[in-house]
Amino acid sequence: MRSVAWWDCVESHWVFILSKFIVIIVFLVLLGVPFAFRPKVGEIDENIPTLVIMTPHNEQIRYEFEQGFSKWHQEHYGTPARIAWSVPGGTSEIRKMLVSQFTSSIERGESPGGEADLVFGGGSYEHSKLKKGVAGQSITAPIDFEQSWLDSVYGPNEIGGGRLYDPERYWFGAALSAFGIVYNRDVLRKLNLKDPTTWVDLAQPELLSWVALVNPAQSGSVTTAFEAILQREGWLRGWQILRRAAANARSIAASSLKVPTEVSQGDAAMGVCIDFFGRYEAQAVRQATGHDRIGYIDPAGKTLIDADPISMLHNPPHPELARRFVQFALSDQGQAMWQFRVDDDSSDELGPLQFELRRLPALRGMYQQYMSRFVDQVNPFEMATPIEHPISDARSFIAIIFGAMAIDSGTELEEAWAAIINHPGFPTELGFVTAADVSDPELKQMLELFDSMPSVLTPDGKLLSLADSANLPVINRGYLKNVSDESTGLIMKGAWWPDGMWNLNADPADMLRQQFGVFVRENCERIIEMAQQQG
Repeated sequence: MRSVAWWDCVESHWVFILSKFIVIIVFLVLLGVPFAFRPKVGEIDENIPTLVIMTPHNEQIRYEFEQGFSKWHQEHYGTPARIAWSVPGGTSEIRKMLVSQFTSSIERGESPGGEADLVFGGGSYEHSKLKKGVAGQSITAPIDFEQSWLDSVYGPNEIGGGRLYDPERYWFGAALSAFGIVYNRDVLRKLNLKDPTTWVDLAQPELLSWVALVNPAQSGSVTTAFEAILQREGWLRGWQILRRAAANARSIAASSLKVPTEVSQGDAAMGVCIDFFGRYEAQAVRQATGHDRIGYIDPAGKTLIDADPISMLHNPPHPELARRFVQFALSDQGQAMWQFRVDDDSSDELGPLQFELRRLPALRGMYQQYMSRFVDQVNPFEMATPIEHPISDARSFIAIIFGAMAIDSGTELEEAWAAIINHPGFPTELGFVTAADVSDPELKQMLELFDSMPSVLTPDGKLLSLADSANLPVINRGYLKNVSDESTGLIMKGAWWPDGMWNLNADPADMLRQQFGVFVRENCERIIEMAQQQG
């Protein structure tokens, strides 16, 4: 037994090393893709500076900002500028790659970074994680803009309780993002449903197999959208909505681009997405067909407004050029890219060349000075409101709970939901139904099982229920947050790892997800069994 355990340990060690090596190789390959398609030496002017930017942004944004930055740089510095784009995936994937690359460099005793200049795009949460970095080393670096300049550009550093830029200057909001529902009017009419107005509409029983969702573990924007539902609707009610939406889902996609595509094609009636994806899809369909069958809505008073930042990476190869790009993005020329029309014929020549990007600028002054020239007459500074009672650490649990519920137990969840809405006592006229809304004892029990939340074991044998959001910070610190062991200096995930709560080779987040998945499946199977007995 001793030799087997020793071999398992060695094997796990080498698997761990190999997996890190593969991640680093993939990172370098993806980072090198932009350079593979650059013109050969002799075909370009080597005196033109080239900036390396990692981004989750789509091709239209990349095109407009490269053209706009080159023109702006010519005007201000007498030469155009090029951008080599690296697009390895969403912001979450970019952060994971950078974490792996920095961790490997630190372990080898090398100075991390040096491959790219900026990360452009993604939410404030992901950029704050980049600032936090690994092993005490930030992945990003501050840019020493004067506070007086930042005040003149942004005004007050606040929107809806959030920030427009990092006070320590590690990231700067270039655009603003809201989150809502994209929908297909033709499909909704066939289902005898009205256009959605709020998150609860995702839970309508008529939408069984007609909702499009994305795995939040693979999309930072979708995680923020789900967080908006939880923060605005409340922890328990928010999960009731998400659980029903997941049960109504035709599929759980890996990319946030998938939702508006499925809705546009009529494969889904509605879905959750970031605002500009929804607006852009509606515009594209209207321009191509003259039909307004695709719509998008920010649920009034129920969304979050989040900064979409730029961060300069630690040890960038072109720090001064990176600084200039941030200045361009925060200038009138850069901000106009987000919302101006392509056919804007004003003499100042502001706006995009080919693509209307349908995003919200980050600067108040743009709305005060140029609102009449915007494609979308939406002012996020007017619609943004603080969350009255924010739920601490809610975001840390979204991917875990949703994964256990909608991915690991998706089939059982859908079958249980179908059993509930087909129950003879189900009040279809209510639209959104919970156990408190029904009198039939069997249906009430089915709904209680469907909406119940698991509990988490603590080292002292107590059970902390996830139904109480006050328990989230304790569970988060115990299982999920990185902590340092004072005796060894090791960085481990979760303060409870010395208490033997899990095998040290295991990921406590995966362990929690597995436990939650078992809990959800057992409850769903009980609901299905009850329906079969009733039938």
